[in-house]
Parts: sequence; C-alpha cells; structure tokens
Amino acid sequence: MSPLRSSATDRIELLRGTLDLLVLRTLVFGPLHGHGIAKAIQSQSDDLLLVDHGSLYPALHRLVRKKWLAAAWEDTPKGRPMKFYRLTPLGRKQLVAEESNWRELARAIGLVLSRSELKRP
Repeated sequence: MSPLRSSATDRIELLRGTLDLLVLRTLVFGPLHGHGIAKAIQSQSDDLLLVDHGSLYPALHRLVRKKWLAAAWEDTPKGRPMKFYRLTPLGRKQLVAEESNWRELARAIGLVLSRSELKRP
C-alpha cells in the first residue's frame, strides 16, 4: 500500500501495510504510549509521515493480539496512567522479516520506476 500526500499539508499519511513496520521499528528504542509512538514516527520522518490515531490504535491492538507487542498500564509523571507498548521477542523477529519484505518491495518498485521502456512479457 502506498502513502498518500495531503495537498493541504504536503505530509504523507500512512496506510495500514506500512504502519505495522513503523510501529515495530519505533519500539526497538523502548516502550512508548500510543501518542508517543505517533509523535516518534512523525519526528523521525522530519514531519512527513502522519499517523492517524484512528489507524494507530487498531494497529496496536492487532499487534498485541499477534503477540508482537505487549501492553501494560503504567503511571506517568503527570499522575495519569497510560498504556505503554513494548516490543516482544516475537515482535523483534517479525521486525526483521518485515524490514526484509519492505526492502525487497522497494527494490522491485525501484526497478519498475527506473525502466526507460516497457518490458513486455
């Protein structure tokens, strides 16, 4: 699935296929709550990638069901408990597979885009 550019902000909105990979990658650096994950992805992409909370939370729940993430409520310095997500060993293994798949897909797309003429079967 491809990202879509928003004409109003010229940022990229993520679709589900890419989101799992980015969530897993973000949590390599340590546990975060949902909003923190969204902000980290946005920050790491120089504010080009936007993570809609309506897409993020279903993705987080899906990744927990797959046992790629673990979630637990924790107290925060603001005194309000928040749910923090952590990468599991199974999630780390999946991240390696997802990164490999993404690199292969990007390579294949690059080949198609770099062709100077249509190659007929």
